[in-house]
Amino acid sequence: MSFKLFYEGNTYALEDNKSVLDTLLDQGIDIPHSCKSGVCQSCLVEVVSGTPGQASQTGLKATYKAKNYAMACCLYAQDDLAIRRLSAKESAVTASIVKIEALNHNVLRLCVKLGEPFDVIPGQYLTLITAEGLARSYSIANLPAVDGYIELHIRVLDNGRLSSWLLNQARPWMEVQLRGPAGECFYVADDDGSKDFPMVLAGTSTGLAPLYGIVRDALYQGHQGSIDLFHGALQAEDLYLMDDLQALSQQYEQFSYIPCVLKGIEGDFYTVGDIQQLVTDHIADKKDAHVYLCGAPELVNSLKTKIFLAGIASKHIYHDAFLPSK
Repeated sequence: MSFKLFYEGNTYALEDNKSVLDTLLDQGIDIPHSCKSGVCQSCLVEVVSGTPGQASQTGLKATYKAKNYAMACCLYAQDDLAIRRLSAKESAVTASIVKIEALNHNVLRLCVKLGEPFDVIPGQYLTLITAEGLARSYSIANLPAVDGYIELHIRVLDNGRLSSWLLNQARPWMEVQLRGPAGECFYVADDDGSKDFPMVLAGTSTGLAPLYGIVRDALYQGHQGSIDLFHGALQAEDLYLMDDLQALSQQYEQFSYIPCVLKGIEGDFYTVGDIQQLVTDHIADKKDAHVYLCGAPELVNSLKTKIFLAGIASKHIYHDAFLPSK
């Protein structure tokens, strides 16, 4: 059965197996989107008439559901649909760029300041939306409540639209929109309120961003157990924040920073080896550890399985797989 999609005065045919987002993109209509997987919430629309469907609202705030908002990437025809594109003020808050700087050869630090209260937890992620409607999701890498701004780490990609915009067009005090936050990968005390359990965190590339935020948050909240952070890279030049993390390890005796690379010379400031094997070996005697994994889906999913099989309870494995933009 064929249904109709009504959008901005035009009518389009909705196929059973094609999302509203893909239907619009196929018509050359470029609405904000990123992951196309129902994670980043970049493609929010209001369903004016018709049935949103549970999948299109999974993970949305209760206030968004009450307004009949839905993610266009997960919105499929159950009947005729009429949708409305949301304005920035309806679905996001305005922030100003205060700093853009390089952390290494392919990672940028972006700091933005908000003009209104915005509740976020280090380790969660936000969707950054430019004035042109370009949207990408990034994790919170600092303590916004303490620092007074939100820090994001952005990997520079060949032909990456957002990173290209940051390098060539973005300037301090330009305005962007932020939507969110979302995600369950952040520091929490144990079930009994204690903060003395061991923590093991592992990630590659900009997977360090949420982990850095989580480490700082744990220390800020007075965590007493050991905190071991593994940051993996192909080679030493791909690592970043080494000085900051080494300084943090000197300031807090319970915190250890373990940079590791696949290609390098043993005996330098890093460990040479596969991060998955290093982490798996490390947790052999830490069965009560809380483990945080962030980065590429292949790494996160593989390491999550290995850690679970090594004896870590699934409820103590927190993860955030970085889905590529589509």
